[in-house]
Parts: sequence; C-alpha cells; structure tokens
Amino acid sequence: MALAVGGCAEQASSGGALASAPVPRSSPTSTVASPTTTATPPVVETPEGVAAGLSAVEAAIRDPATPEADLPALGREQQGLYRLIVRNPDWQPKVASLVPAALRPAVEANALAGVELARLSRPQPQLPKWRIVPPPPASELLAEYKAAQQAVGVPWEYLAAIHLVETRMGRIRGDSSAGAKGPMQFLPSTWAIYGRGGDINSTHDSILAAARLLRARGAPGNMAAALYAYNPSQRYVRAVTAYAGVIAANERTYLAYHGWQVFYGDTLLPEGWVG
Repeated sequence: MALAVGGCAEQASSGGALASAPVPRSSPTSTVASPTTTATPPVVETPEGVAAGLSAVEAAIRDPATPEADLPALGREQQGLYRLIVRNPDWQPKVASLVPAALRPAVEANALAGVELARLSRPQPQLPKWRIVPPPPASELLAEYKAAQQAVGVPWEYLAAIHLVETRMGRIRGDSSAGAKGPMQFLPSTWAIYGRGGDINSTHDSILAAARLLRARGAPGNMAAALYAYNPSQRYVRAVTAYAGVIAANERTYLAYHGWQVFYGDTLLPEGWVG
C-alpha cells in the first residue's frame, strides 16, 4: 500500500499514508532511522490465519478491559494484518466470513479502505523527501477534532480519518508531489481560502481549515460530496468514509489508528527517518 494517496482540497494531489506492522520507535533528534522492508505479521498467511488474527486484535481493541496504553501496539498489529488483505484482495470475502459477526462491519470497512487507497496511488521508485516524526498525542488530537466539530459542525470522526490518510496523523512532514503541505495536506491556493491567515503547518489551524472546507462543500449533510471536494476521487471518498464509520462505531478504534505507522509501498519509514 503506497503512501501519498490523499491530497488536498478541491484538486487531485498526493500526500497520505497507509498500512503498517509493529516497529520500534526511533528518535528523530539523535539518529536518522533507516527505512525497512515490512516483515509479515506473526500469523499464518492464509485467509484463515488473517481472520484469526483480526478476530483477536479487533476484539482486544474494543474490550474495555484492555488498557488504552496497549491500543497503539494493537493498532500496529491490526495494520499489519490488513496489509496482508491488501496484498491479497481476493481473501477479503473469506476473511470477513470467518470473523465474529459483531466485528465483521469493521473488518470489511478497514479492508475496503486499504484496498481503495492502494489502488488510488502507486509508489515511485525513489522514496519521498519526507521527515517522519512522532505524532501529537492522541488525546491532544482528539481535543482538536472535537473542538473543530463544535466550532464548524463537521463530525470529528471524518477529520480524524482524513488526518490518518493524509499524513498518518501528523507523522509525515513534507510536501506531496502536487505541492500540498501540512498535517492535512492543503494546496497553498486552497489554504488561502480556508486557512484564514493561520499556519498551514499547524495541527490546530489545519484541522479547523479542513472542517471549514468540508462544511463549505456540503458537510455534514452530504459528506460524500464534501470529501470529493477535498480529494476528487471516489476511492478516497470510500476510504475516508470507511475509517470514519469505524471510529464512530467505537471511539477506542481511534486510539488504535493513532498507532498506525508510515509505509511507502512495502517500505517502512519509521519515526526519525529523513528522506
């Protein structure tokens, strides 16, 4: 699954994120981390193996007895399992049929989003000139999303899903191939309309600007039209809608998504990596 799948605002572009497996955290200030090729998760690489893994991981994420501190690691395990589905999209119906019925909608949504984003974008031969940094804490981002919802009226789950797709919730620092910038990947021309004099690289300002754009283009009444204005691709619309729906069904899933790491194709770009 390639990074650089999203883009911003009323014009097709690139700059996004998808997929992952567990990796150690590296320090961006002391050493430059090296990109690594993804290792397969510790499951049997069959539909049955992936279904068993997802059944356990998705249940643990939703279990109130699971400490919230464990959710980022579970998210990375979850992401690695969905990467296997993206590499083998014909497994998707079988996997969905084997997971518990209560988890099936989320499994189907995550698999759909991964496949759609992989088909939307293809990695280039050279790695992008990005810096990968730790994201803002999940609690701080959640407060920003919900404040934007309160101020503008756009459901916070969609803002979180866009942030996840565009820059893996702020891990990616760098411009897209089309020149989109910042945590929510705005083209400067679009930022001039919705940024209201803010800083395009500010998490606070960019989340609010994204909410303004979506509201101006149909949200919350017509989220599909608003998302299409953000990035004119039906694949993008379906992917963001899928992730937002999962979060809306259970807020703990947001904390797992927050743990997802940055991949460019099959190359892991760990926190601390500089391209």
